[in-house]
Amino acid sequence: MPRNDLLKGRVSLPGQIYHITICTDQRRPWFESLEYSRLVIGQMRKMHDEKMLHSMAWVLMPDHLHWLLQLTENNELSAVIKRFKGSAARALNKKLGRSGAIWQRGFYDHALRREDDIRQTARYIVANPLRAGIVDSIGAYPHWDAIWL
Repeated sequence: MPRNDLLKGRVSLPGQIYHITICTDQRRPWFESLEYSRLVIGQMRKMHDEKMLHSMAWVLMPDHLHWLLQLTENNELSAVIKRFKGSAARALNKKLGRSGAIWQRGFYDHALRREDDIRQTARYIVANPLRAGIVDSIGAYPHWDAIWL
């Protein structure tokens, strides 16, 4: 999908809850590695700790990330995701001793409406490894979290 199409209709609102999907460049399965996954998860947690966003649920699949987050005041969605992708790519490239793209350009976002069930969306997100056939139980998959534990 052309990048401009991804931007059409994108609205960034403080306090808004978004379901974000970010894919790796060429769908490369970087995150089959526990070590590489932990680098990216560390960057996600850092953004939460710095109060750029409130991380509600996520799952890091081998070649993409699903993230349910809420924007905090004075933060714009595109800027937050750009910062995350940049910091995660720098950390991973440093570890790999390389340079180059880690993530595809752009990202997909869905702003949850007031009537949307946030917990149902979180369950959908963390169940991705089950639907993909990677594991038989979510407890067997190491790269996910949700605030409702």
